[in-house]
Amino acid sequence: MEKRLFTSESVTEGHPDKMCDAISDAILDALISQDPMSRVACETAITTGLVLVMGEITTNAYVDIQKLVRQTVREIGYNHGSYGFDCDTCGVITTIDEQSRDIALGVDKALEAKENRMSEDEMDAIGAGDQGMMFGFAANETEEYMPYGISMAHKLTKRLTEVRKNGTLSYLRPDGKSQVTVEYDGNDRPVRLEAVVLSAQHDDRVSQEQIHADVKKYIFDPILPRDMVDENTKFFINPTGRFVIGGPHGDSGLTGRKIIVDRSAAYAARYAKIYLEEITMALNIENIIAEIKEASILELNDLVKAIEEEFGVTAAAPVAVAAAGAADAGAAKDSFDIELTSAGDKKVGVIKVVREITGEGLKEAKAIVDGAPSVIKEGVAAAEAEEIKAKLEEAGASVTLK
Repeated sequence: MEKRLFTSESVTEGHPDKMCDAISDAILDALISQDPMSRVACETAITTGLVLVMGEITTNAYVDIQKLVRQTVREIGYNHGSYGFDCDTCGVITTIDEQSRDIALGVDKALEAKENRMSEDEMDAIGAGDQGMMFGFAANETEEYMPYGISMAHKLTKRLTEVRKNGTLSYLRPDGKSQVTVEYDGNDRPVRLEAVVLSAQHDDRVSQEQIHADVKKYIFDPILPRDMVDENTKFFINPTGRFVIGGPHGDSGLTGRKIIVDRSAAYAARYAKIYLEEITMALNIENIIAEIKEASILELNDLVKAIEEEFGVTAAAPVAVAAAGAADAGAAKDSFDIELTSAGDKKVGVIKVVREITGEGLKEAKAIVDGAPSVIKEGVAAAEAEEIKAKLEEAGASVTLK
């Protein structure tokens, strides 16, 4: 695999899109804290001097949305007219309606409950609405299991916010952005930083020379690992030369536009490709082992000779082990572990049988079924194992005896 470069971006809390996320999140948190059954689809848009809160909310809670918006904007740092946006003077428009009856039909009761495949009392009886955006993965490049580039970009913007709020760099303003380009080696491991970009909103009295010196001292030096930086690493600080106009005064914002930035979806696609390649390789090896297990002694002897002639190595020992394994696999077993391989589409019945077999309560049995494939009983005598297997399969589950 060739070396590659990958760039990740992060923005500060003062970026207009992130301001919208923060406002919508604050409204959701306030409603859920009063009424955990609240249904909240709250969107926010923002531009110069104006915040628009819209969406569909069904709740028994009461929240002063205008007050909450101004408080959130104040905490972010837009608290003075000279910043181009002011929490106390900006307009706040709310246009909130209740959740539509058609969408509520899907939330009030799950499809399974409507089709009598589960009781009203079961936890899965509540349905899902029509809004959702989810993806996820993990990488072993950092302690937080996120890819190296996005992790470093987030650390830089977090540090940029810290030195603004604690007064270290008092000329900074809330908006900001970082981009980190990481070089990956042939084994797809991060080996160095190719480029680092940091844009920081500032007042109009500070020089770019001062900003460059302060960013290096207070942000880059404490955050960037020295072993990832070399003489060819490129640094760009406020590359446009000026960043006075920012936040909602410079760009409009909208809830949700930074979800891909925050979760690094492009990385997910890259890791999915690598993962599929690894699975394919593993499957090929498994297929080879399976073929060896099925081979006769005569065929294994022929394989040994062929390997020795082709590669000039002694293959007798490993193939003998494989042959022994194949022989062992054919031996009769007197006890089995019972694996619930799949619950099928009739979960309620399977849960009942699992409760009967294990003696667990409803919640615990449901967790076992939801966690399939999972071993539900170990070291069971052959006759009993077959009986349990039959019961579970009759309820609609798939079972494997190991």
